[in-house]
Parts: sequence; C-alpha cells; structure tokens
Amino acid sequence: MLKFNVLAISLVLILSACAKEKPILTGVDGSAIPPAFASFPDIPFPEKSYIDLDETKALGSGEKWIGSLVFDTPYNASSVFDFYVSEMPKLKWQEVATVRSKISHMTYSRERRAVQILIEADGSDSSQVMITAIPHDN
Repeated sequence: MLKFNVLAISLVLILSACAKEKPILTGVDGSAIPPAFASFPDIPFPEKSYIDLDETKALGSGEKWIGSLVFDTPYNASSVFDFYVSEMPKLKWQEVATVRSKISHMTYSRERRAVQILIEADGSDSSQVMITAIPHDN
C-alpha cells in the first residue's frame, strides 16, 4: 500500500510539472480578453463584457471573421461609444461614419473589411452591442 501511495504521489507531481498554464490574452490596452472574445483579435471589447451566444452568428476567426457578435457590457451607451471612438483607430480601423443617438451607429473600414457597431442602452448603466463584420472592397 505504501508503494502505491508513493507511486501515485510521484505521478501527480510529474504530471503537474508538465502541465502548462493557459496564456493570458490581452487587448490593446493590456487588459485581459475574455476567452469568448479571443477569436476576434481585430476588435476591442470593453472589460467585463459578456457575449450573447444565442444572438451571435459569426463564421471564421482571427482577422477574417464575418457575421455578427452580440454582447452585453456593464457600461452606459455613451461610455461604450467613447470607448470605440478611442480604441478602433488603435487597431487601424478608419472611421467612415458615426451617429450618436438612442441606438448609436458606427461604421469603420480596414483593408478589405468593414464593421458596423450598434450600441443600445440596456438600462441606465448597461448596454447591448452588436458588431457586424463584412467583406468590403475599397
């Protein structure tokens, strides 16, 4: 029995030494990226956002994905609008048009893609965001 315990403890120690830590993904500002957003590295996401998997319809990943991402964020719509105005250029997106309103609309282009960002207040201190990416010939 003692030999079995020593063997079991040895195996646990060896296996735990071989285990790799998951890398921490970071955004443009160095903040952690939630795993659900890691497939979309060309788009910034406010911290503490939660993707709505039922409403999200995206194909592909990396910088070639297309479709719509829907997520909730614990920030008011005005703050989210300001976040995208500040962060999109850092990822080399060029502003095409923006409209700040009850449902704010923002359009950006980069290389051969365009994204539209819709931001709607989802309460006084939260918002729902839909980002749609499509191929676009300049």
